[in-house]
Amino acid sequence: MVAAKAGKMAGVAGDRRIVSEGAGEPGTLSEVAYQRLRTDIVSGVLGAGKPLRLEALKQRYGLSFSPLREALMRLQSERLVFSTALRGFSVAPLSREEMKDATETRILIESEALRRSMQDGDDDWEAGIVAAFHALSLQAERQLRLSGEVDAVDMHAMDERHYQFHRALIAHCRSPRLLDLADQLYVETQRYRLPCLVGPVAGTSARDVAAEHQQIMDAALRRSEDAVRYLAEHYRRTADIIEASTAWPSSA
Repeated sequence: MVAAKAGKMAGVAGDRRIVSEGAGEPGTLSEVAYQRLRTDIVSGVLGAGKPLRLEALKQRYGLSFSPLREALMRLQSERLVFSTALRGFSVAPLSREEMKDATETRILIESEALRRSMQDGDDDWEAGIVAAFHALSLQAERQLRLSGEVDAVDMHAMDERHYQFHRALIAHCRSPRLLDLADQLYVETQRYRLPCLVGPVAGTSARDVAAEHQQIMDAALRRSEDAVRYLAEHYRRTADIIEASTAWPSSA
């Protein structure tokens, strides 16, 4: 299923960012290479296991070997790219265990970040959560009004607002390292999650994602530990849907 759905996302521009990287455009060629490669891997344009030969990448992106090699090394550190001595670089394979591990680690990191944010969060933190939730709700309502299947642009717009909402929840944790780890794990799980946003998933129960986000937000604004529990349940429901809808390799 993942391979079939990936084609629906291939129309997104190659240099479109999946996760926000802060203000400004990439400042170096290696950053450009990193952004474009990561986008194509996460969105499934470059499929799991695909060889990433430098000559082919040079032709595809119009960049020289040096920034491409730097980008591949960076993506390898993020577990999106694998390398072997004989075969070179390739897109990391899909793995059920890898997805579950990334999900549980994400819960661990974001739960701590959320607790710290609830402890120290101020009016601006609360306002940021409410604003991000409102933007996410507007995009969700917009997509409900669309006839037919959601296209790649709308899907990525939804995912971007989803990211901004979850980032707002933990934004006041006062730990750049926790935020960096949260971003890395977001990307690691994103390559599994994005294909599942296209169309219904057979064999899974109906899900009110808007209500789940509302529940998390309300508990966080009350500074309640329930927010941490709701967040974990939210991520695990997504992992269950991914597991049910992905055509896993026989060894995954």
